[in-house]
Amino acid sequence: MLSRVTPKSPEECMEMPDVRAGVDAIDTAIMDLLAQRFAYMEAAARIKSDRDAVRDERRKKEVIDNALSRASELGVPASLVAELWDRLVEASIAYEFDRWDELNANG
Repeated sequence: MLSRVTPKSPEECMEMPDVRAGVDAIDTAIMDLLAQRFAYMEAAARIKSDRDAVRDERRKKEVIDNALSRASELGVPASLVAELWDRLVEASIAYEFDRWDELNANG
């Protein structure tokens, strides 16, 4: 059985393999979080009784604004976060529409 080794912090990295191990660990965590996020989109599709409720521009703006606020706190470039979160939210909405349609295909 393979165990997950906690990577070194960026400050502890002295060689590129250490940096790459840290990036790989973060990429794995991001993928795990994306899977969880899309599970919530599946739940939203199941809960919403009206297809028109899937797209909520007010909520989209709120999600992106929250991400931009957090990015500012962490020193992450706002332009990058704005683009990534817009794409993430749009992909989430598209997924939710697909799931809503599948769940409601029979009436």
